[in-house]
Amino acid sequence: MSIRIDLQSVQFGEKERALAEGGGFTVSAFRYSSGIAALRVRSRRGEIVVLPFMGHQIWSCAFDGRDLTMKSMFTEPVRTSHYLETYGAFFIHCGATAIGAPGPSDRHPLHGELPLAPFQKGFVEIDEARGTCAVIGTYEHTVAFSYHYLATSTYVMQADSTLLDVSLQVDNLKKTPMDLMYLAHANFRPVDNGELIYSAPATPKAVRVRKSIPAHITPKPGYREFLEDLAVNPAIHHVLRPDLAFDPEVAMMIDMKAGKDGFAHALMKHPSGASDYMRYQPAQCGQCCRWICRTPDQDAIGIAFPCTSEVEGYTAEKKKGLYAVVEGGKSWRVDMRMGALSAAETEAVTREIRTILA
Repeated sequence: MSIRIDLQSVQFGEKERALAEGGGFTVSAFRYSSGIAALRVRSRRGEIVVLPFMGHQIWSCAFDGRDLTMKSMFTEPVRTSHYLETYGAFFIHCGATAIGAPGPSDRHPLHGELPLAPFQKGFVEIDEARGTCAVIGTYEHTVAFSYHYLATSTYVMQADSTLLDVSLQVDNLKKTPMDLMYLAHANFRPVDNGELIYSAPATPKAVRVRKSIPAHITPKPGYREFLEDLAVNPAIHHVLRPDLAFDPEVAMMIDMKAGKDGFAHALMKHPSGASDYMRYQPAQCGQCCRWICRTPDQDAIGIAFPCTSEVEGYTAEKKKGLYAVVEGGKSWRVDMRMGALSAAETEAVTREIRTILA
């Protein structure tokens, strides 16, 4: 049996109310005090809160009683058109016409239009036979003479799993080619002394530290020296010691390797043996960014951001040739899996990573 609920703004009131229950899931709708509509999906193992009409962001994610979401200065999402004025989500689609911090000749907003895009349609579908719940949203973006695409964001939970399947498909509705830039901004909460394990060699060639300083951050004394040390020896950041200076942030591009099944893997292993996890297919996103920010007000780690481009803005990435081309009438997509792993699952993925790097 399948249960489908088409989402409309009127379903979201100040008081949280149930929309559906079945297959190990409870789906409810509410609004934050800011007026932002939110959809809570609970499974037997955890819950996600999705903002169905604002970027289709996953505002928060928790499994087995543990909050995986970054620490931020925001207790709830804010209605704004500026990326950094409502920053605290677990997962954000970035792009699709540009990503990164805009350069001197760029006019695009930070990380493009998708993070705060007004998704026009959405629905939830519970498949009781499969034990899954899918949250799907679509956003049609049209700019005369420039772009016309349809973005479809899909999140799938399994009733007894601590992992999410996340995908984005972009259909180019024009008859001419579209330049596409994308980044999957998955913001986990760092764990002190957590160990970063991933399917790439820890060499300066494969793990390249960004030394340029974006306009929105102000470096502290010693910050540039820390970047220089990391650039020479990337393994410095493999254990998230509390004294490491990821303040205000550190970003690096990583040449991830895939296994025989086409997937690359990255995890943050906790001292307990459990971990937070990300996997994706480099064939879909040829680049990978890691982002770490550990300050008294914000604590976040992007273990692995699958992306088509680096993060210096449209003009710089276009010049490098780091973008995807979607032919007229064709589609592009990315598929990821993210969430939490048990100690036994962590060991299994660690063995797979060792096999890939052997």
